[in-house]
Amino acid sequence: MKMLMMFACMCLAFLLMLNFNTQAQTHKKVSPQAKGAIIGGAGGAVAGGLIGHGVGGAVIGAAVGAGGGYIIGNESRRAAEKKRRIAWRRAHPRHHHHYKTTTTTVVTTH
Repeated sequence: MKMLMMFACMCLAFLLMLNFNTQAQTHKKVSPQAKGAIIGGAGGAVAGGLIGHGVGGAVIGAAVGAGGGYIIGNESRRAAEKKRRIAWRRAHPRHHHHYKTTTTTVVTTH
């Protein structure tokens, strides 16, 4: 149990270091996919360590958690983009309609 707590603390320290290092170098935001992968990987490592009783379980849990977190983050990003597109279309109604001009010819016979 003591080793698991050390592993969890090391994972938390790594995540904090990664976050501060990213902010110190550039002011870019971390993508939702990366956030999901980091959080999922850390959570999966802790859960895998508890369930699998060792480093092997933690590694497998981290891999599964990171993959799942990436997928969830990607879906979150896609949903946000869809909401932004819908809002833009509502704000700019003339830009997304395709207006077609049609002419009608009437033929009369006597």
